Amino acid sequence: MKRTILATFATLALVSLGLFWWQGRAEVERGAPPPAPEDLNIRPDPEDLPVADPGDMEGPTPPEATELTREQRRFFRYDRNRDLRITRNEMMASRTDTFRKLDVDGNNLLTFEEWAVATSNRFKAADHDGNLELSPEEFATTAPKRTKKPACRC
Repeated sequence: MKRTILATFATLALVSLGLFWWQGRAEVERGAPPPAPEDLNIRPDPEDLPVADPGDMEGPTPPEATELTREQRRFFRYDRNRDLRITRNEMMASRTDTFRKLDVDGNNLLTFEEWAVATSNRFKAADHDGNLELSPEEFATTAPKRTKKPACRC
């Protein structure tokens, strides 16, 4: 009895799958371009290129690219929606690359809580006005301290 019921459901499933596939093929074929009439054996010469005389027409001027400062590029790496504000979620989303540096207890394991607390504390320290958003000026205070590289290793 169980085999019969199972076979019936399997058969219905396969039939319905086939119908969906068949219907999908019909939709694809409906959207295909019409076939070229066979009585028109006009084949364009591949050497003939279309020629257009623009006359005195002038196209739009290309947009000008502005050069961003290093701090602006760093700011926009965090500001995903380009509203000139970094929310707490935007800041935390981009911190995954420094995940291992945040190990507080030194056991070479970093729990999500350790990571979230450190990132939240860093965000809170940078948010001077307490509005839960970082302005470009506030974000500039979070820049990592640059180490001076030796000029030469002679």
